[in-house]
Amino acid sequence: MATQTSAQRRREEALAYQEFVRTCPTARLLDRIADKWVTLVLEALSDGSRRYAEVSRAVPGASQKMLTQTLRQLERDGLVARQVTPSVPVRVDYRLTELGISLLPVVRAIKGWADSHFEQIEAARASYDAGRAEGAPAPSDRPAEVRAHLVGSGVS
Repeated sequence: MATQTSAQRRREEALAYQEFVRTCPTARLLDRIADKWVTLVLEALSDGSRRYAEVSRAVPGASQKMLTQTLRQLERDGLVARQVTPSVPVRVDYRLTELGISLLPVVRAIKGWADSHFEQIEAARASYDAGRAEGAPAPSDRPAEVRAHLVGSGVS
């Protein structure tokens, strides 16, 4: 076995961790759920089945391409069902599956938390940005109790 320097070992460990995160099913699913279009589409379909145009109106700012991609991804993940009714023109309806419905409380809880705390987050950002402009201490210079909390929660 070849001897490695500590820098080589750290680099190898970092690459292994990046590969783990890239292939981790939970990380990939959380990445999908965290997408802003996904949360908006889920909410748009929370009241029941909708046609594509209705979903499009309920999700302002989403391009046709982005909305189509999002609906396809949600269908692939089993969160949304697509029903095609043969007619002229063809009618396509989208609805949440039971799995998609089970995700709604989580999405709504996160949205509620964001609504309740956005002013605090904005104030923290402004304070941080002002401190950075004035040469404030780096994140590694955080108070010991903050560092202990972050380390205990798995964040560094």
